[in-house]
Amino acid sequence: MVRLPNTLLAACGLLARRALGALEVNLDDQASIKAAAALVAEDLLTFYHGDEPGWVPGILPGPPPDGDYYWWQGGAMWGALLDYRHTMGDKQFDDIISTALLFQVGPNNDFMPPNWTASMGNDDQAFWAYAGLLAAETGFTDPPADQPQWLALAQAVFNEQTHIDRRVEGGNCDWGLRWQVYRTNNGFDYINTVANACYFNMGARLHRYTGNQTYADLAEKTWDLIERLGYVSDKFDVYDGAHLPDCTEINRAQFSYNAAMLLQGASFMFNTTNGNSTWKARVQGMADGIKRVFFAQNGIAYEPSCEPPPGKCNSDMQSYRGFMHRWMANSIQMAPFLYDELMPTLKTSAAAGVKQCTGGANGRMCGFHWTSGVYDGLTGAGLQMNVLGALTALVMPTVSAPLTNTTGGTSKGNPDAGQDKTQLPTFAPITTGDKAGASILTILIITGALSAFAWMSLD
Repeated sequence: MVRLPNTLLAACGLLARRALGALEVNLDDQASIKAAAALVAEDLLTFYHGDEPGWVPGILPGPPPDGDYYWWQGGAMWGALLDYRHTMGDKQFDDIISTALLFQVGPNNDFMPPNWTASMGNDDQAFWAYAGLLAAETGFTDPPADQPQWLALAQAVFNEQTHIDRRVEGGNCDWGLRWQVYRTNNGFDYINTVANACYFNMGARLHRYTGNQTYADLAEKTWDLIERLGYVSDKFDVYDGAHLPDCTEINRAQFSYNAAMLLQGASFMFNTTNGNSTWKARVQGMADGIKRVFFAQNGIAYEPSCEPPPGKCNSDMQSYRGFMHRWMANSIQMAPFLYDELMPTLKTSAAAGVKQCTGGANGRMCGFHWTSGVYDGLTGAGLQMNVLGALTALVMPTVSAPLTNTTGGTSKGNPDAGQDKTQLPTFAPITTGDKAGASILTILIITGALSAFAWMSLD
C-alpha cells in the first residue's frame, strides 16, 4: 500500500473540507436557493433519530435532561419540512413526515399522546396541529382511510382548546386560554400570548380552509381578548403574557414567533374578509412592528429579549426566527400588499443566516447569532430550522397559496373532532349482594389508604 506524505494528506483534508465547505447560495437564483435548502434540510434531519431502532418516531431527543428538545419542537420540525416540501417541490421526506405525525396523534386522535401530559401546553399541542393543518393546506398525501386525517386532527385540537376546561371563567382574564393544559402543571395560571395566538391562528386558517364562520368568530374573539389585555400594544409590540387572577402585571418580553403568529393569522382573516379595512390595518401594524422590533439590527433577525450578551436564549427560543420568516412569507401570500415591504428584509436576513452555516464536521452546520457575521459555534435542530425557514420564505410567495376544500384540498375534516359526545351510563338496580360487596370494598380501600398515609409520613 502506498502511503502519502503527511503534508499531502493535510492538503487533501483541506481540499475535502473546502469541497464540503460553507453553505453557499445565490439568493437571486431560485435554483441555487433550492439546492442550498436541500442541504439544510438534510442536515436538520441528522438531529432526528425517530426512524432508528430504539427511538420514538416523531420527536427530537429529549426532553431535558435526556436531550435538548421538548415534544413541541418535533411538531415544529415537521411543519418546517412540510413548508419546505411544498415550496421547493422536494418530496423525498414524505414517508418520514407522515410516519412521524401519525405516531404522535395519541389515542383520541387529537395530538395528545399520554407520554407528554407532564409538560403539555396548549401551545405545544397547537404546534402539532399546525403541522396537520399545513399538511391539509399544502396537499400533502392523505393518510390511509383507517387513520386520522390531517384536517380532522387540527379541528380536534381547536375544539379541545375551545372547551371551558382550558379557559378562565370570569374576571379580567375571562375566556383567556391557559398556557398549560393540566392544572397540575406549572403555568396553569399563566394566560400567555403564545397559547392564545396559536388558537387565533388556527381559527383563522380553519375558517379559510372550511368556510365555517364559527372559526372566524372565535378567531376574532381571541384577537379582541389579546388586544384588550394589552398583550398587543398600540404600537404593535407583542408581549409574553400575564398571570391570574387579573392578567394586569404583564411580562413585557417580546419573542418573534408570537408576533409572526399574529401576523399570519391576521393575514388569513384579511384574505377571507376580502380585504376588510380593520384586518388590513392589523396586518400592516403587525408587519411594521415585526420589522421594528425583530429586524432592528441592520435588517437581520434578532431576539431582543434573550439574545443580547451574555445571551440566554434556550433551545426553544433559538428556533423562533425560522417560524417568523416562514409566516411572514405566508402572510405575503395572503396579503400581497406586504411584498414590497417584507421581501427585502427577508432576503437580507436570510443572507446573514446563511453566513452562519460554516460549522460542524461537514463545514455547513448553522449557528444562531446571525447579526455577528461569523459562525458562533452553536448547533441544533432549531438553528437548522431557522435557515431552512429563511430560505423557504424567499421562494414561498412564488408558489401556490394554501389550499382550501374548494380549491383542491382533499383532507377530510370532522367539525366534532375532539369533543366528548359520550352520554352518562345507565346502571342496573343495586341488589343486596352489591351493597355487601360495596361495604367490603369500602373497608379495603380505607385500610389501604391508612397504610399509605402511614408510609408517606415516614419521610
